[in-house]
Amino acid sequence: MKLTKRLHSCVQLEKDGRVLVIDPGAFSEPDAGLGADALLVTHEHADHFEEGRLRAALDANPAARLWTLRSVAEKLGPAYPGRVHTVGHGDTFTAAGFEVQVHGELHAVIHPDIPRITNVGYFVDGALFHPGDALTVPGAPVDTLMLPVHAPWNKIAEVIDYVREVKPRQALAIHDAGLTDLALPIYATQIGNLGGAGYDRLTPGDSTNL
Repeated sequence: MKLTKRLHSCVQLEKDGRVLVIDPGAFSEPDAGLGADALLVTHEHADHFEEGRLRAALDANPAARLWTLRSVAEKLGPAYPGRVHTVGHGDTFTAAGFEVQVHGELHAVIHPDIPRITNVGYFVDGALFHPGDALTVPGAPVDTLMLPVHAPWNKIAEVIDYVREVKPRQALAIHDAGLTDLALPIYATQIGNLGGAGYDRLTPGDSTNL
């Protein structure tokens, strides 16, 4: 499985000539979803869900399908009958040849005064876990953890403890659009030294084989 980092929380996976894209939101490239055979969206916040990008991807490939939570599915399902699938915690499905398990129910707390929304994470091929905007522990061995390193809802101590709890072989940074070049080495040092797992941040556009 080949992983390509896109901007912010968007990642692209390729296997056997087929492409799966997770969270092509407003902070990702305008073409982040194009070429996808399957699309997964973790929740409705704009940095993870941008309707225009999803519509462009679904229009460009009539065989493409979208799996997501109800709030997103309700916005796109009527325009793409039979192609938009609603999922929740505990569900399993096959998307473009990738085996996917759904873990998690709620977005992390931003502030007690802000109501929490639904958020789901995706465990792909029993190897890679993308939690969206939550520190969900999937309860199974994780090889590669897509790690949300910087957000209004987290602090670095929580990020480090999350890596320790999941115990992946490696953690790769996502949710990083808000970090400047000055801050990136600080996060790399602290997470790398204290997380107990290999840590790396791919430059958007760069790929690695899992």
